[in-house]
Amino acid sequence: MKWRLRVMMLFEFAIWGAWYVTVGTWLGKTLHFTGTEIGAVAGTTAVGAIISPLFVGLLADRLFDTRKVLAALHVLGAVLLVVAAQQTSFALVYAALLAYSLCYMPTLALTAALAMRHISNPEQEFGAIRVFGTIGWIVMGLIVGAWGVEATASPLLLAAGLSVVMAGYCFTLPATPPLARNTRFELKHALPLESIHLLRDRSMAVFALASFLICIPLQFYYAFTNLFLNEVGVVNAAGKMTGGQMSELFCMLLIPWFFRRLGVKWMLAVGMLAWVIRYTMFAYGDAGSMMWMLWLGIILHGICFDFFFVVGQIYIDREAPPALRAATQGLITFLTYGLGMFVGSWLSGAVVQAYTKGESAHDWTSIWLIAGGFAAFVFVLFVVMFKDRKSVATAPAARAN
Repeated sequence: MKWRLRVMMLFEFAIWGAWYVTVGTWLGKTLHFTGTEIGAVAGTTAVGAIISPLFVGLLADRLFDTRKVLAALHVLGAVLLVVAAQQTSFALVYAALLAYSLCYMPTLALTAALAMRHISNPEQEFGAIRVFGTIGWIVMGLIVGAWGVEATASPLLLAAGLSVVMAGYCFTLPATPPLARNTRFELKHALPLESIHLLRDRSMAVFALASFLICIPLQFYYAFTNLFLNEVGVVNAAGKMTGGQMSELFCMLLIPWFFRRLGVKWMLAVGMLAWVIRYTMFAYGDAGSMMWMLWLGIILHGICFDFFFVVGQIYIDREAPPALRAATQGLITFLTYGLGMFVGSWLSGAVVQAYTKGESAHDWTSIWLIAGGFAAFVFVLFVVMFKDRKSVATAPAARAN
């Protein structure tokens, strides 16, 4: 059973990793979209993250077997990816990928929910299953980079093919019927409204605010790093970017060790500080003698991601009442992958557009320094305002995100 769930995660994140990293390069270098347009397209997944709880709460919890919902969403998603790959205008590309994101983003929660339904101890076992999603992302990055198609629509077609395979694979998974078929659907079941009152606590409010704000400069990385690396002459940029996911796997193992020595506050702070260092490396690195700076910026992804987002999950699990833990995790996901990355997609696009030089060149030093400056502001705000009430004597088990 666990291996069937691991393969599910492998396909699930291979689909996303196949197209999302390089879509900005295709839009910028081949279709000559503006920075604002590229940022908007990258932000379609954020819109999907905002709306997806409605799909999850209604379709899988109350109406249909999770396998059937997953299969249907991936088949429809495959069609939309093929449609998107054929377009050349911003309006049509945006519409197709927005529709696709509304199909794909709910599947992230659905695959997690399905896996947890069929393992006996999710807290101990889910991480070893979810990590195969990261492996899937890495494999796709290596394939796309070696294939040399970063500036084409081929990654979208690759993702479409994987989506069809995933749809078929869903029917090999165990039956997962809805658990709330006979209960009335209410908005509070889909949206994490009941956990909002936890934000009255200063520490939780500061954490929520910092989580939202740090996802704004985060979107600079997701939307524009591949385009940046290709513009400055880095060979096989997509393949090299998988170094970030590889470091993510390594840093996951270090979380318990650092937790005992740093505690929640300073692990979260180190995660945010890593964003400042990463963007500074990008600002002054190049594909020649300073390539080590670009490598360092990429490899820092493990600390950037794990030390903030994974440790943040642990913090919520510790602070929220048991009955509200899931809802609070949902609220933070809404603030980060939803609102934070949506705002970040538009802001990053506006900044890149403002520092465009000619048709296909950018002042990347200024762009990355702006992103790093924003991250530095969030870091200082968090360090000054956040108070961790509890000292941690024992390290919790790290969880995959």
